[in-house]
Amino acid sequence: MPLATAAPLTGLKVLELGQLIAGPFAAKTLADFGADVVKIETPGSGDPLRKWRLLKDGTSVWWQVQSRNKQSVALDLKHPQAQDIVRQLARDADVLIENFRPGAMEGWGLGPDDLLRINPRLIMLRISGYGQTGPYRDKPGFGVVAEAMSGLRHLTAEPGRVPVRVGVSIGDTLAALHGVIGILLALQERQKSGLGQVIDVALYEAVFNCMESLLPEYSAFGAVRGPAGSALPGIAPSNAYRCRDENDSAPREAGNVGAYVLIAGNGDSIFKRLMVVIDRQDLGNDPALADNAGRVARVAEIDAAIGAWTAQHTVAEVLAALDAASVPAGRIYTVADIAADPHYAARGMLDTVRMDDGSALAVPGFVPKLSRTPGAHRRNAPTIGQDTDAVLRGMGLGAEQIAALRAQGIVA
Repeated sequence: MPLATAAPLTGLKVLELGQLIAGPFAAKTLADFGADVVKIETPGSGDPLRKWRLLKDGTSVWWQVQSRNKQSVALDLKHPQAQDIVRQLARDADVLIENFRPGAMEGWGLGPDDLLRINPRLIMLRISGYGQTGPYRDKPGFGVVAEAMSGLRHLTAEPGRVPVRVGVSIGDTLAALHGVIGILLALQERQKSGLGQVIDVALYEAVFNCMESLLPEYSAFGAVRGPAGSALPGIAPSNAYRCRDENDSAPREAGNVGAYVLIAGNGDSIFKRLMVVIDRQDLGNDPALADNAGRVARVAEIDAAIGAWTAQHTVAEVLAALDAASVPAGRIYTVADIAADPHYAARGMLDTVRMDDGSALAVPGFVPKLSRTPGAHRRNAPTIGQDTDAVLRGMGLGAEQIAALRAQGIVA
């Protein structure tokens, strides 16, 4: 099917205020699919993400993902004239995204009452730690705290060990994606009413929304789910199992960590096939293990049997045997594995962009995949204030006016 010439969000005007992860990730997702995103940054320093993690020529390579396809306007929002510029931009915008602490936008005269008065069609996404209401609204909230409050951090550990971080900013990202869903819902509704609205996304609520049966299990049974390490509690067998090292000709001995493989043999027919592969038909044919409830009751026995088999084989051998039997399994990837994986490449998930200095940089591809109007890389992430003059000229300001604003430190 031929690709459409226009991206699905072409013509959608988005104004991004805020910084770091949640708000900018939501705007990045819209920009990937054609939205015209103008990012407001602090003059001089810009978004702190520019200096997070590993830097290339003084700028984070993460920045090239988080801010691709955006324009940057440097404004000092503490100055009334900068606030006026935001109001003018908001007057013509479809969506405004912000992730400041509740009350910050109101303090600048940029709260929903102010902006919806001048643009009743504006959709305003507000992402914060605890939401715009409630007793915790004024507390500072970061993604890691939200992950803890939602119950996620309690589950991410080995039993009896300290809870650990997931490894990425999952709280921020989940909040951003919930925000994007809210924007798309509000855009759909606006077609009927002609009116915008406010979308209130709390970091902890976005994570809590993904906590599956955690609350109803507590409500119905008083069950407090605890950490289970690599296992999937209540669903068996599904775990990570040690294998023999690739360069180790002997079975794994005590103290030899070896490699791991993830095996999900928790379907009834899948379990039977798995037991054939590991030569444990006695378990596969046991009527008591024919369904999940029976397997959960004897999960330690089943895990021990699978682990005894994997310990005799390398990861490659295990995966070959399980693939042949149609048993879901996989190795635990590092980023080096991802970069070399043919499936990632075939699906367009290993995109390469040309940096401004001419060097190549690998970045994640575009998700979700639309058949006619897919996401695309249209421009690199901007330098601080790269588009200030162009955006202000588009508002009708002349060169002398822009120079005067710059001389006063209002824009950069």
